[in-house]
Amino acid sequence: MEPILLDLPERIEGERVYIRPCLPGDGKVVYEAVIRSLDELKEWMPWAHFEHSIENAEKLVREAYAKLILRESFRFHYFLKSDDAFLGSGGYPRLNWKTKCFEIGYWIDSTYTGQGYGTETAKLLEDFAFDFFKANRVEIRVDTRNHASRKIPEKLGFQLEGILRKDSYSAEGTILRDTCVYAKISE
Repeated sequence: MEPILLDLPERIEGERVYIRPCLPGDGKVVYEAVIRSLDELKEWMPWAHFEHSIENAEKLVREAYAKLILRESFRFHYFLKSDDAFLGSGGYPRLNWKTKCFEIGYWIDSTYTGQGYGTETAKLLEDFAFDFFKANRVEIRVDTRNHASRKIPEKLGFQLEGILRKDSYSAEGTILRDTCVYAKISE
């Protein structure tokens, strides 16, 4: 089947959270979470160093939504089931339809870090990639210095396949960094 013909579910439910595709109108909640988390995000995310406004957040959400519609990448937003509070964002920023390889990316609002929500949402994305997209491979790439983020693929049983040395710049763009490549393959 052609990827553009795939109908995504409206939401994917976990034990405590649900994830859904990003939608126009999500910019305000994304902006608020980014602002609360900016100090933490700046260490790892290049986009955290850009100018932030509700308008810009909405623009980025709409651009991500367009890419989702075209099946070029998938951005999802995470919410608590108990009260629909916005938890964070992530999805499959890089994918290869030919090999059915999907990379998972994620960030959690600092208000909610350390409570297992990152692991729960990453597990939902992993399962969805294998079950819905019939992925052959799912990857998580993490800066070697980001110990909190590295715990997620390790808890989920991803194998550390290697470290890409000096493969990209740090979030602030000043030093070359190393990236851990974790992966699971279909059985």
